[in-house]
Amino acid sequence: MKKILLLISVLALSGAALAKLPAPSDEAKAKAAEAAAKTAHANKVADYQLCKSREKVAAHYYKTTGKGKPAAKEATPACTDPGAYKPAEQAAASSAKPAGKC
Repeated sequence: MKKILLLISVLALSGAALAKLPAPSDEAKAKAAEAAAKTAHANKVADYQLCKSREKVAAHYYKTTGKGKPAAKEATPACTDPGAYKPAEQAAASSAKPAGKC
C-alpha cells in the first residue's frame, strides 16, 4: 500500500515539474548573449595559447634533437591573437560614427 501511495504522490508532483517555464525577458536574453560572447572569446584565447605552446614545444624538440625543421606537408595557419575582449555594447559604439551637426 505504501508503494502505491508513494507512486501516486511522485506522479502528482512530476506534473508540476513538467510545467512550461515563462519566456526569458529581454534582459535575460541580453545576459545570455553576453555570456555566450565571453565564452566564445575565451575559447579563441585558449586556442591561441595552445597554438603558441605547440610552436614552442616543436621548436624545442627540433633544437634539442638536431634534426632541424622538417618539410611541412601542409601549411599550418599562423597563430592569431584574438586580442582583448570587447563587450558587444562597446564594439557597437566604437564602430558607429557620431552624428555631426550640419
